[in-house]
Amino acid sequence: MFKHSWTVFLVALLGSATISLAGAHPRRHPPTLTPQNSGTIQGLIAVSPVNSRVVWASGRGGTFVVTTDGGQTWTSGVVPGAEALQFRDVQGVTKDVAYLLSIGSGTDSRIYKTVDGGATWTLQFQNQDPAAFYDCFAFWTPKRGITQSDSVNGRFPVIRTTDGTTWQDIGDNLPPALAGEFSFASSGTCVAAQGKNNAWIVTGGASPSRVLATEDGGDTWNAYNSPLRGSPSAGIFSVAFRNAWHGIIGGGDLDPLAPPFAQTATSSDGGKTWTITPQQPNIGTVFGLSYAGEVGIGGRHEGEDHDQSDANQTVVVTGPGGAAWTPDEGNTWFTLPGVTNFWGVAFGSPKTGWLVGTQGRILRIDF
Repeated sequence: MFKHSWTVFLVALLGSATISLAGAHPRRHPPTLTPQNSGTIQGLIAVSPVNSRVVWASGRGGTFVVTTDGGQTWTSGVVPGAEALQFRDVQGVTKDVAYLLSIGSGTDSRIYKTVDGGATWTLQFQNQDPAAFYDCFAFWTPKRGITQSDSVNGRFPVIRTTDGTTWQDIGDNLPPALAGEFSFASSGTCVAAQGKNNAWIVTGGASPSRVLATEDGGDTWNAYNSPLRGSPSAGIFSVAFRNAWHGIIGGGDLDPLAPPFAQTATSSDGGKTWTITPQQPNIGTVFGLSYAGEVGIGGRHEGEDHDQSDANQTVVVTGPGGAAWTPDEGNTWFTLPGVTNFWGVAFGSPKTGWLVGTQGRILRIDF
């Protein structure tokens, strides 16, 4: 079983100097990469910028880190009682408020919340089903969100909060699960929320890999097939939408002997149909991805017209094998040289984002 025992193949050490990349797309300048000191050597897995100054990240050993100055200084901490857990997802709300999701079978799957900048944490949810395994969450507002679990007996025990405090099972609202279907807890991005009520859950473990979509805050859902490979070691790992219609998925196959596979696909109809991107990033399995224009809770794209500006089509993808960016939603890709073993990426403004990875590494990316 490949799901939660991934092997990291490549290690790249970034120096303290800022790295400027050549080979820009004619419509976009190449990004600048700046390593930052997280204050921990624990592997970091998920990142959630609130804006260009306040950023939360989380990872192994019950660890979280936060900055309030754009990453010039980071403060790290460990949630008491969670020292043995892995926080595979984090949602930053403000400099004081954030949620953390730990993964694991049974009671290891938990949700914590802080309202004092990480000084104290409240345990909001602790899974009691030994067969459930919660992977990631996403929020429409500071108090409304959903959390995805692997399937249990043909059902996804998804939970939802409408008050930012209590969580209820809404699994009966979702389509039945395929045999062996689950989600990958690779970067906290197996769920995306957008606008007031749109959300998408991506899966693997079975064929086909699928996208589960809701337009009413989780009351009703539809399941759509994706063209990315689905198998016990493969599927969709990450999803993002820049508005209610246009989105991108990334994934791959964790089997080192797997034949070549597509890594990215896009949708222009809200996730109903998907098309493999004209070019592929060629970095191996995509663990995390983000639109540069997708900022904060709910993506902040409410009320936008169907046609989007070119700026919001910039996407960064990352995984153990490397990282890449596209200025045009997958028509062309450019590798980020030397950037390997970063699992998650997210943006605090359309120009500034962060990648997080092994050994506590953080990399600021500026377009």
